[in-house]
Amino acid sequence: VQLQASGGGLVQPGGSLRLSCAASGSIFEIGSMGWYRQSPGKQRELVAAITSGGNTNHADSVKGRFTISRDNAKNTVYLQMNDLKPEDTAVYYCNLVNNVPTSRGVTSYSYWGQGTLVTVSS
Repeated sequence: VQLQASGGGLVQPGGSLRLSCAASGSIFEIGSMGWYRQSPGKQRELVAAITSGGNTNHADSVKGRFTISRDNAKNTVYLQMNDLKPEDTAVYYCNLVNNVPTSRGVTSYSYWGQGTLVTVSS
């Protein structure tokens, strides 16, 4: 499974960006897709995630500003980021959980994209 993320860049405070992450390869059943971010000196943290059924979860720090969505037909997840703040500056990584059927049931595998840099600065 390969994940190709795009959409990062430099934006002024209050601006917007839309991240995209397209999945390809041996995808059986996507359990969930999500976005994480990591800034220098900090641990990677969950930004937002969406299940195959469309249930979403957004970190408190981005609620009301960021929205995660997905296009199941394209195996693509999006993150619409509005009202960006300097503290949103980070490398954003997309994640996919692939549920693979085996003779013993289902095994879940987690995959990561290469990361895309978002810089919020005036």
